Amino acid sequence: MKKHELKISKTARYFQLGEKSDKTKEIWFVLHGYGQLASSFLKRFTSLNDREILVVAPEGLHRFYWEGFSGKVVASWMTKEERQSDISDYIGYLDAVYTQVVPSTDARIRLLGFSQGTATACRWALLGQAKFDDLILWSGAFPDDVDYVNNTALFNSLNIKLLVGDKDQFFSMQQVEEHKEAIVSQGVEVELITFDGEHEIYDEPLMSII
Repeated sequence: MKKHELKISKTARYFQLGEKSDKTKEIWFVLHGYGQLASSFLKRFTSLNDREILVVAPEGLHRFYWEGFSGKVVASWMTKEERQSDISDYIGYLDAVYTQVVPSTDARIRLLGFSQGTATACRWALLGQAKFDDLILWSGAFPDDVDYVNNTALFNSLNIKLLVGDKDQFFSMQQVEEHKEAIVSQGVEVELITFDGEHEIYDEPLMSII
């Protein structure tokens, strides 16, 4: 059996809160987690909408039924199958969204990844053409397939914040601390922010990082 590959065009979508204008002070790109849709994820950021902030939520290229063969439709960024192709595809897609949204601006550009979206955000910041001022990793981990040692200058220019709830169902505080120290040991500066809550986006910690 011989495997073949070919590049195809695909219709992707993203959602946004607000409109870009000369009054826009910040543009946020927010990447959802596994089993979410960008439209519903974007609702977590409505508190930013009246602060001269444009919020853009791209959607993972893989949509599927959450249970069985019908009902709720969700999306993900990738699976373990053909992972390198998936990474290449979503980096190209995210760069295209960035190019469409940010042709030129003096606004601050923030990139936030939630859960599975944290790994996507790290890879986009490193491998894509887009430029960011901040990298916010919420309830997720740095991917272990990234070369941090040889890219410390890039990552340390991003003002990285790692936010995790003290009741997160997927990470204990000990795991979070150990994960942070592992990244710091590779030369990457990370500010850890903990909050009262679970594996979710909350207004209070969100507003605290503006």
